[in-house]
Amino acid sequence: MTHSVKIGVSGTGFIAKGLISLLASTDDMKVVSILTRRPIETVEGIQGRQALTNDTDTFLKNVDLVVECSGDVIHGSEVIDQAFKMNLPVVTMNSELQVTTGSYFAKRGFITEAEGDQPGCLAALHENALSMGFKPLVYGNIKGFMNLNPSLEDMTYWSKAKGISLPMVTSFTDGTKVQIEQALVANGLHAGILADGLTGETVENIEIGGQSLAEKTEHNGKPISDFVVCRQGPPGVFITARHDGNQKEALSYLKLGEGPYYTLSTSFHLCHLEIIKTIRRVVDGKGILLNNTAHPSVSVKAVAKRDLTAGETISQGIGSFVVRGEACSIEDNPDHLPIGLLSQAVIEKPVKAGETLTFSNVSIPGSFALNAWNDIIKDTRPVFS
Repeated sequence: MTHSVKIGVSGTGFIAKGLISLLASTDDMKVVSILTRRPIETVEGIQGRQALTNDTDTFLKNVDLVVECSGDVIHGSEVIDQAFKMNLPVVTMNSELQVTTGSYFAKRGFITEAEGDQPGCLAALHENALSMGFKPLVYGNIKGFMNLNPSLEDMTYWSKAKGISLPMVTSFTDGTKVQIEQALVANGLHAGILADGLTGETVENIEIGGQSLAEKTEHNGKPISDFVVCRQGPPGVFITARHDGNQKEALSYLKLGEGPYYTLSTSFHLCHLEIIKTIRRVVDGKGILLNNTAHPSVSVKAVAKRDLTAGETISQGIGSFVVRGEACSIEDNPDHLPIGLLSQAVIEKPVKAGETLTFSNVSIPGSFALNAWNDIIKDTRPVFS
Protein backbone atom coordinates (compact mmCIF):
# COMPACT_ATOMS: atom_id res chain seq x y z
CA MET A 1 0.00 0.00 0.00
CA THR A 2 1.63 3.19 -1.15
CA HIS A 3 -0.48 5.75 0.66
CA SER A 4 -2.96 6.12 3.47
CA VAL A 5 -6.43 5.17 2.30
CA LYS A 6 -8.69 8.19 2.61
CA ILE A 7 -11.89 7.23 4.42
CA GLY A 8 -15.19 9.07 4.50
CA VAL A 9 -17.49 8.17 7.41
CA SER A 10 -21.22 8.83 7.11
CA GLY A 11 -22.68 9.17 10.59
CA THR A 12 -21.74 10.61 13.97
CA GLY A 13 -23.40 8.15 16.34
CA PHE A 14 -21.89 5.49 18.59
CA ILE A 15 -20.48 3.34 15.76
CA ALA A 16 -19.10 6.26 13.75
CA LYS A 17 -17.42 7.89 16.75
CA GLY A 18 -15.78 4.63 17.75
CA LEU A 19 -14.53 3.92 14.24
CA ILE A 20 -13.17 7.43 13.77
CA SER A 21 -11.32 7.17 17.07
CA LEU A 22 -9.84 3.80 16.08
CA LEU A 23 -8.74 4.96 12.63
CA ALA A 24 -6.95 7.93 14.20
CA SER A 25 -4.33 5.47 15.47
CA THR A 26 -3.69 3.70 12.14
CA ASP A 27 -0.96 4.52 9.65
CA ASP A 28 -2.53 3.01 6.54
CA MET A 29 -5.92 4.74 6.80
CA LYS A 30 -7.05 8.27 7.48
CA VAL A 31 -10.51 9.72 8.03
CA VAL A 32 -10.63 12.79 5.80
CA SER A 33 -14.37 13.48 5.79
CA ILE A 34 -17.31 12.97 8.18
CA LEU A 35 -20.91 13.51 7.12
CA THR A 36 -23.48 14.55 9.72
CA ARG A 37 -27.04 15.87 9.55
CA ARG A 38 -26.71 17.58 12.92
CA PRO A 39 -25.60 21.17 13.26
CA ILE A 40 -21.84 20.81 13.32
CA GLU A 41 -21.46 22.83 16.52
CA THR A 42 -23.69 20.32 18.36
CA VAL A 43 -21.65 17.23 17.46
CA GLU A 44 -19.79 16.14 20.59
CA GLY A 45 -17.20 13.50 21.42
CA ILE A 46 -15.76 13.08 17.95
CA GLN A 47 -12.15 13.27 16.81
CA GLY A 48 -11.17 15.24 13.74
CA ARG A 49 -13.88 17.88 13.97
CA GLN A 50 -12.31 19.73 11.06
CA ALA A 51 -13.51 16.91 8.79
CA LEU A 52 -17.19 17.41 9.68
CA THR A 53 -19.58 18.54 6.96
CA ASN A 54 -23.31 18.67 6.27
CA ASP A 55 -22.81 18.61 2.50
CA THR A 56 -22.72 15.26 0.68
CA ASP A 57 -20.71 16.56 -2.28
CA THR A 58 -18.05 17.96 0.06
CA PHE A 59 -18.10 14.72 2.04
CA LEU A 60 -17.37 12.57 -1.01
CA LYS A 61 -14.66 14.78 -2.46
CA ASN A 62 -11.18 13.26 -2.25
CA VAL A 63 -12.15 10.02 -0.48
CA ASP A 64 -11.14 6.50 -1.57
CA LEU A 65 -13.81 4.57 0.33
CA VAL A 66 -17.05 5.35 2.17
CA VAL A 67 -18.19 3.79 5.44
CA GLU A 68 -21.96 4.26 5.87
CA CYS A 69 -22.98 3.82 9.49
CA SER A 70 -25.67 6.44 10.00
CA GLY A 71 -28.27 3.81 10.91
CA ASP A 72 -30.77 5.62 8.68
CA VAL A 73 -32.26 3.93 5.62
CA ILE A 74 -33.59 6.99 3.78
CA HIS A 75 -30.54 9.22 4.30
CA GLY A 76 -27.99 6.43 3.93
CA SER A 77 -29.45 5.32 0.60
CA GLU A 78 -29.09 8.83 -0.80
CA VAL A 79 -25.47 8.99 0.36
CA ILE A 80 -24.61 5.64 -1.23
CA ASP A 81 -26.31 6.64 -4.48
CA GLN A 82 -24.04 9.69 -4.66
CA ALA A 83 -20.99 7.60 -3.76
CA PHE A 84 -21.77 5.14 -6.55
CA LYS A 85 -22.00 7.97 -9.04
CA MET A 86 -18.35 8.61 -8.15
CA ASN A 87 -17.46 4.90 -8.42
CA LEU A 88 -16.56 4.69 -4.74
CA PRO A 89 -16.69 1.38 -2.87
CA VAL A 90 -19.00 1.38 0.15
CA VAL A 91 -18.67 -0.50 3.43
CA THR A 92 -21.75 -0.42 5.65
CA MET A 93 -22.61 -1.17 9.20
CA ASN A 94 -26.24 -0.54 8.44
CA SER A 95 -28.16 -3.81 8.15
CA GLU A 96 -31.38 -1.77 8.18
CA LEU A 97 -30.34 -0.19 4.89
CA GLN A 98 -29.00 -3.43 3.44
CA VAL A 99 -32.33 -5.30 3.78
CA THR A 100 -34.31 -2.34 2.40
CA THR A 101 -32.29 -0.88 -0.47
CA GLY A 102 -29.07 -2.89 -0.44
CA SER A 103 -30.12 -5.13 -3.31
CA TYR A 104 -30.60 -2.08 -5.54
CA PHE A 105 -26.99 -1.12 -4.88
CA ALA A 106 -25.69 -4.70 -5.16
CA LYS A 107 -26.59 -4.53 -8.86
CA ARG A 108 -24.80 -1.24 -9.41
CA GLY A 109 -21.52 -1.09 -7.53
CA PHE A 110 -19.38 -2.40 -4.68
CA ILE A 111 -21.23 -2.58 -1.38
CA THR A 112 -20.47 -4.85 1.55
CA GLU A 113 -21.58 -5.11 5.15
CA ALA A 114 -18.72 -5.06 7.65
CA GLU A 115 -17.73 -7.40 10.40
CA GLY A 116 -18.68 -6.08 13.80
CA ASP A 117 -22.43 -6.60 13.88
CA GLN A 118 -23.81 -10.13 13.81
CA PRO A 119 -24.38 -10.41 10.02
CA GLY A 120 -20.78 -9.59 9.16
CA CYS A 121 -19.49 -11.82 11.94
CA LEU A 122 -21.65 -14.68 10.65
CA ALA A 123 -20.31 -14.15 7.14
CA ALA A 124 -16.74 -14.32 8.44
CA LEU A 125 -17.54 -17.45 10.48
CA HIS A 126 -19.18 -18.91 7.36
CA GLU A 127 -15.97 -18.45 5.35
CA ASN A 128 -13.98 -20.08 8.15
CA ALA A 129 -16.40 -23.01 8.43
CA LEU A 130 -16.35 -23.69 4.70
CA SER A 131 -12.56 -23.61 4.64
CA MET A 132 -12.55 -26.45 7.21
CA GLY A 133 -14.99 -28.58 5.28
CA PHE A 134 -18.14 -27.89 7.31
CA LYS A 135 -21.52 -27.78 5.55
CA PRO A 136 -23.62 -25.11 7.31
CA LEU A 137 -27.26 -25.83 8.11
CA VAL A 138 -28.03 -23.00 10.54
CA TYR A 139 -26.78 -19.41 10.66
CA GLY A 140 -27.66 -18.37 14.19
CA ASN A 141 -27.82 -15.13 16.15
CA ILE A 142 -27.82 -15.14 19.95
CA LYS A 143 -30.09 -12.90 22.00
CA GLY A 144 -30.11 -12.83 25.79
CA PHE A 145 -33.50 -11.19 26.19
CA MET A 146 -36.48 -10.05 24.15
CA ASN A 147 -39.74 -8.19 24.84
CA LEU A 148 -41.95 -7.69 21.78
CA ASN A 149 -43.68 -4.65 23.22
CA PRO A 150 -41.48 -2.85 25.76
CA SER A 151 -42.66 0.25 27.59
CA LEU A 152 -41.42 3.77 26.93
CA GLU A 153 -40.42 4.03 30.59
CA ASP A 154 -38.21 0.93 30.46
CA MET A 155 -36.63 1.86 27.15
CA THR A 156 -35.88 5.40 28.31
CA TYR A 157 -34.14 3.98 31.38
CA TRP A 158 -32.01 1.58 29.35
CA SER A 159 -31.23 4.20 26.71
CA LYS A 160 -29.75 6.45 29.37
CA ALA A 161 -28.05 3.57 31.20
CA LYS A 162 -26.33 2.24 28.06
CA GLY A 163 -25.69 5.59 26.39
CA ILE A 164 -27.41 4.66 23.12
CA SER A 165 -30.40 6.20 21.40
CA LEU A 166 -33.96 5.37 22.40
CA PRO A 167 -34.89 3.93 18.96
CA MET A 168 -31.76 1.79 18.97
CA VAL A 169 -32.36 0.22 22.37
CA THR A 170 -36.03 -0.30 21.50
CA SER A 171 -35.22 -2.10 18.23
CA PHE A 172 -32.79 -4.35 20.12
CA THR A 173 -35.37 -5.19 22.77
CA ASP A 174 -38.47 -5.77 20.61
CA GLY A 175 -36.57 -8.06 18.23
CA THR A 176 -36.64 -5.77 15.19
CA LYS A 177 -32.85 -5.60 15.03
CA VAL A 178 -32.32 -9.36 15.11
CA GLN A 179 -35.04 -9.86 12.48
CA ILE A 180 -33.27 -7.36 10.22
CA GLU A 181 -29.87 -8.93 10.82
CA GLN A 182 -31.06 -12.44 10.07
CA ALA A 183 -32.93 -11.32 6.96
CA LEU A 184 -29.64 -9.91 5.66
CA VAL A 185 -27.87 -13.16 6.54
CA ALA A 186 -30.54 -15.21 4.77
CA ASN A 187 -30.19 -13.19 1.58
CA GLY A 188 -26.43 -12.77 1.70
CA LEU A 189 -25.60 -16.40 2.48
CA HIS A 190 -28.38 -17.86 0.29
CA ALA A 191 -30.32 -19.35 3.16
CA GLY A 192 -34.02 -19.48 3.92
CA ILE A 193 -36.22 -18.89 6.95
CA LEU A 194 -38.53 -21.43 8.56
CA ALA A 195 -41.37 -18.96 9.15
CA ASP A 196 -42.23 -15.28 9.13
CA GLY A 197 -40.84 -13.80 12.33
CA LEU A 198 -38.28 -16.65 12.55
CA THR A 199 -38.54 -19.22 15.36
CA GLY A 200 -36.50 -17.55 18.12
CA GLU A 201 -36.43 -20.60 20.35
CA THR A 202 -35.62 -20.10 24.04
CA VAL A 203 -32.83 -22.55 24.90
CA GLU A 204 -30.42 -23.42 27.70
CA ASN A 205 -27.37 -23.25 25.45
CA ILE A 206 -26.60 -22.59 21.80
CA GLU A 207 -25.64 -26.22 21.09
CA ILE A 208 -29.16 -27.34 22.01
CA GLY A 209 -30.65 -24.51 19.98
CA GLY A 210 -28.42 -25.23 17.01
CA GLN A 211 -29.30 -28.93 17.00
CA SER A 212 -33.03 -28.22 17.24
CA LEU A 213 -32.87 -25.80 14.31
CA ALA A 214 -30.63 -28.13 12.29
CA GLU A 215 -33.12 -30.98 12.66
CA LYS A 216 -35.86 -28.70 11.31
CA THR A 217 -33.55 -27.53 8.51
CA GLU A 218 -32.91 -31.02 7.19
CA HIS A 219 -36.50 -31.03 5.91
CA ASN A 220 -36.17 -27.52 4.46
CA GLY A 221 -33.78 -28.36 1.65
CA LYS A 222 -31.32 -25.54 2.29
CA PRO A 223 -29.65 -23.75 5.23
CA ILE A 224 -31.71 -21.39 7.38
CA SER A 225 -31.11 -18.10 9.13
CA ASP A 226 -32.62 -17.80 12.61
CA PHE A 227 -31.86 -16.90 16.22
CA VAL A 228 -32.11 -18.28 19.73
CA VAL A 229 -32.89 -16.60 23.02
CA CYS A 230 -30.30 -17.85 25.49
CA ARG A 231 -29.95 -15.90 28.70
CA GLN A 232 -26.56 -17.44 29.48
CA GLY A 233 -25.32 -17.28 25.92
CA PRO A 234 -22.48 -15.06 24.68
CA PRO A 235 -23.27 -11.89 22.68
CA GLY A 236 -22.22 -13.50 19.44
CA VAL A 237 -23.19 -15.81 16.60
CA PHE A 238 -23.05 -19.49 15.72
CA ILE A 239 -23.21 -21.89 12.81
CA THR A 240 -24.50 -25.41 13.20
CA ALA A 241 -23.22 -27.69 10.45
CA ARG A 242 -22.55 -31.21 9.28
CA HIS A 243 -19.14 -32.63 8.37
CA ASP A 244 -17.91 -35.65 6.47
CA GLY A 245 -18.25 -38.84 8.46
CA ASN A 246 -14.54 -39.58 8.27
CA GLN A 247 -13.91 -36.66 10.66
CA LYS A 248 -16.27 -37.94 13.37
CA GLU A 249 -13.59 -39.27 15.71
CA ALA A 250 -11.39 -36.22 15.25
CA LEU A 251 -14.25 -33.82 15.93
CA SER A 252 -15.20 -35.77 19.04
CA TYR A 253 -11.60 -35.59 20.29
CA LEU A 254 -11.61 -31.86 19.55
CA LYS A 255 -14.61 -31.38 21.87
CA LEU A 256 -17.22 -30.67 19.20
CA GLY A 257 -19.37 -33.62 20.24
CA GLU A 258 -20.49 -36.82 18.60
CA GLY A 259 -22.36 -35.27 15.68
CA PRO A 260 -24.02 -35.38 13.27
CA TYR A 261 -24.44 -31.68 14.03
CA TYR A 262 -21.53 -29.50 15.10
CA THR A 263 -21.84 -25.96 16.40
CA LEU A 264 -19.13 -23.37 15.79
CA SER A 265 -19.47 -20.05 17.54
CA THR A 266 -17.97 -16.60 17.85
CA SER A 267 -18.53 -15.39 21.38
CA PHE A 268 -18.34 -11.66 20.65
CA HIS A 269 -19.09 -8.96 18.12
CA LEU A 270 -17.11 -5.79 18.61
CA CYS A 271 -18.97 -3.34 16.40
CA HIS A 272 -16.72 -0.52 15.19
CA LEU A 273 -13.51 -2.29 16.25
CA GLU A 274 -14.09 -4.94 13.59
CA ILE A 275 -15.07 -2.64 10.72
CA ILE A 276 -11.39 -2.00 10.07
CA LYS A 277 -10.93 -5.65 9.08
CA THR A 278 -13.51 -5.28 6.32
CA ILE A 279 -12.03 -1.99 5.12
CA ARG A 280 -8.66 -3.71 4.75
CA ARG A 281 -10.35 -6.62 2.99
CA VAL A 282 -11.80 -4.22 0.42
CA VAL A 283 -8.56 -2.29 -0.02
CA ASP A 284 -6.67 -5.55 -0.53
CA GLY A 285 -9.08 -6.58 -3.29
CA LYS A 286 -10.53 -9.60 -1.46
CA GLY A 287 -14.10 -8.88 -2.44
CA ILE A 288 -17.47 -8.59 -0.77
CA LEU A 289 -17.91 -10.08 2.69
CA LEU A 290 -21.72 -9.87 2.73
CA ASN A 291 -24.50 -7.92 1.10
CA ASN A 292 -28.21 -8.38 0.46
CA THR A 293 -27.54 -9.74 -3.08
CA ALA A 294 -29.23 -8.51 -6.23
CA HIS A 295 -32.16 -10.90 -5.82
CA PRO A 296 -33.34 -11.14 -2.19
CA SER A 297 -35.98 -13.60 -1.01
CA VAL A 298 -36.41 -12.25 2.53
CA SER A 299 -37.52 -8.81 3.71
CA VAL A 300 -38.57 -7.32 7.04
CA LYS A 301 -42.21 -6.28 7.31
CA ALA A 302 -43.73 -3.85 9.81
CA VAL A 303 -46.18 -5.38 12.28
CA ALA A 304 -48.47 -3.25 14.46
CA LYS A 305 -47.79 -3.38 18.20
CA ARG A 306 -51.21 -1.88 18.89
CA ASP A 307 -54.36 -0.94 17.01
CA LEU A 308 -53.60 1.89 14.58
CA THR A 309 -56.27 4.30 13.40
CA ALA A 310 -56.62 6.13 10.10
CA GLY A 311 -54.83 9.47 10.14
CA GLU A 312 -52.07 8.47 12.58
CA THR A 313 -48.53 9.36 11.55
CA ILE A 314 -45.58 7.06 12.19
CA SER A 315 -42.49 9.24 12.24
CA GLN A 316 -40.05 6.31 12.34
CA GLY A 317 -40.67 2.58 12.06
CA ILE A 318 -37.48 0.96 13.38
CA GLY A 319 -37.29 1.39 17.14
CA SER A 320 -40.79 2.82 17.52
CA PHE A 321 -43.52 1.98 20.01
CA VAL A 322 -46.21 1.36 17.39
CA VAL A 323 -44.58 -1.21 15.09
CA ARG A 324 -41.86 -3.83 15.15
CA GLY A 325 -40.12 -5.74 12.37
CA GLU A 326 -40.54 -9.38 11.35
CA ALA A 327 -38.46 -11.20 8.75
CA CYS A 328 -40.72 -12.50 6.00
CA SER A 329 -40.77 -14.21 2.64
CA ILE A 330 -41.12 -11.60 -0.09
CA GLU A 331 -43.00 -14.08 -2.28
CA ASP A 332 -45.55 -14.79 0.46
CA ASN A 333 -45.93 -11.13 1.44
CA PRO A 334 -46.06 -9.26 -1.88
CA ASP A 335 -47.78 -6.14 -0.49
CA HIS A 336 -45.85 -5.82 2.77
CA LEU A 337 -44.37 -2.46 3.71
CA PRO A 338 -40.69 -2.86 4.66
CA ILE A 339 -40.16 -1.38 8.11
CA GLY A 340 -37.06 0.44 6.84
CA LEU A 341 -39.27 2.60 4.59
CA LEU A 342 -41.52 3.74 7.44
CA SER A 343 -40.71 7.41 7.84
CA GLN A 344 -43.41 10.05 8.23
CA ALA A 345 -45.91 7.40 7.16
CA VAL A 346 -49.66 8.00 7.44
CA ILE A 347 -52.15 5.25 8.30
CA GLU A 348 -54.84 5.27 5.60
CA LYS A 349 -56.94 2.36 6.88
CA PRO A 350 -57.19 0.94 10.43
CA VAL A 351 -54.63 -1.74 11.30
CA LYS A 352 -55.20 -4.17 14.16
CA ALA A 353 -52.47 -5.12 16.64
CA GLY A 354 -50.47 -7.98 15.19
CA GLU A 355 -51.39 -7.22 11.58
CA THR A 356 -48.87 -6.45 8.85
CA LEU A 357 -48.69 -2.92 7.47
CA THR A 358 -49.01 -2.87 3.70
CA PHE A 359 -48.80 -0.40 0.86
CA SER A 360 -52.57 -0.71 0.73
CA ASN A 361 -53.21 0.64 4.22
CA VAL A 362 -50.31 3.05 4.71
CA SER A 363 -48.95 5.91 2.61
CA ILE A 364 -45.34 7.02 2.73
CA PRO A 365 -43.61 10.03 1.19
CA GLY A 366 -41.71 9.58 -2.03
CA SER A 367 -37.97 9.02 -1.60
CA PHE A 368 -34.96 7.55 -3.34
CA ALA A 369 -35.23 4.56 -0.98
CA LEU A 370 -38.83 3.91 -2.04
CA ASN A 371 -37.83 4.05 -5.71
CA ALA A 372 -34.97 1.65 -5.01
CA TRP A 373 -37.33 -0.79 -3.27
CA ASN A 374 -39.74 -0.66 -6.21
CA ASP A 375 -36.85 -1.44 -8.54
CA ILE A 376 -35.85 -4.43 -6.41
CA ILE A 377 -39.25 -6.09 -6.44
CA LYS A 378 -40.74 -4.79 -9.70
CA ASP A 379 -40.87 -8.33 -11.09
CA THR A 380 -42.77 -9.74 -8.12
CA ARG A 381 -45.50 -7.21 -7.34
CA PRO A 382 -47.04 -3.96 -8.64
CA VAL A 383 -45.09 -0.75 -8.17
CA PHE A 384 -46.34 1.57 -5.40
CA SER A 385 -45.87 5.30 -5.14
